[in-house]
Amino acid sequence: MRDSRVGFGLLGAGLIAPFHARALQASQVAELIGVTDLDAGRMAKITSAFGCKGYPSLEVMLEDPAVDAVSVLTPNHLHYDAVMKAAAAGKHVLIEKPPAMTLRETDEMIKACQAAGVKACVSVQCRTRKAVQAIRRAAREGRFGTIYHADAYMKWFRSADYYRSDAWRMSRRSGAGVTIQQAFHYVDLLQYLAGPARTVHARMRNLAHPAIDLEDTLLAFVDYESGAQGVVQASTALWPGTDIRIEINGENGTAIMSGERMDTWKFRDERPEDAEIRSYGSAAVATGATGAADLGFQDHQAVIEDLAKAILSGGEPMITLPGVRPTLEWCLAMYLSAKLGAPVSLPLEDEKAIW
Repeated sequence: MRDSRVGFGLLGAGLIAPFHARALQASQVAELIGVTDLDAGRMAKITSAFGCKGYPSLEVMLEDPAVDAVSVLTPNHLHYDAVMKAAAAGKHVLIEKPPAMTLRETDEMIKACQAAGVKACVSVQCRTRKAVQAIRRAAREGRFGTIYHADAYMKWFRSADYYRSDAWRMSRRSGAGVTIQQAFHYVDLLQYLAGPARTVHARMRNLAHPAIDLEDTLLAFVDYESGAQGVVQASTALWPGTDIRIEINGENGTAIMSGERMDTWKFRDERPEDAEIRSYGSAAVATGATGAADLGFQDHQAVIEDLAKAILSGGEPMITLPGVRPTLEWCLAMYLSAKLGAPVSLPLEDEKAIW
């Protein structure tokens, strides 16, 4: 670490890489050291745009002492190998969601990082939004009373060209379906805000991308361990795409986040801070509804800086790999439920049957 800044190397120079690079460029506690990608042309675009190093391989990047942490931005099914190599080299890791494609791989990643004494964080950056943190505080303080419903609605649009832009985006086993690729963020918010699920019952369909063999639409019913119930509705088929909604309804209050802004914040017990909370977020901030690149880098910057501060202080980041494991289990249970045409209970007993 140079000048008390944590050096990051990017593994992968695809669609999400510029967002990480911009976040690092804007940070005062982290910096971009370099990038590696199997596609030399794609890597050159990052090195040229951001003035960083280009490495011929992950192995070479891991040898650079200036690289303290690796951002794993590869296709979803390749995360496991990269994390295991980074941990063995003593590098901290920031993993794009989902952390892996199986719970077994995720558990091995957790053990490897713990054994190596490195921090493992997952980029579920929506957790950092002020509206989300306000809802979480209210839930933990009991302001909702008994939570009756916790729902997520994601009605987005992605063109066929988006899926054709990389071969892995057309592969279900690589993690390209809407459930694990896009909706993961909002399933994560539900488990983060409302707690563990007891059962899920899911249906999946391809509505608008017939040439691509994966689901572009998910409908799922969730029973929470707390007794609450919920709905997850997610699609990339719905033109032109509208902002996501997270809705938490309880006996004493309701909170709704649309995009990144607080849309509704009403409680029986009005507090002085509520007026400010109602102003959180902005409708002008793009959050990915209409296109994969239609978003800002600020949420990524918040995750990166939180991890960097944890590395510098020796503490734990706000978002940990073990803390995101339940989200992966929800998504895998949804796939199994859709395959079986029946509700699935958590924890999963046999994930081998999913794919």
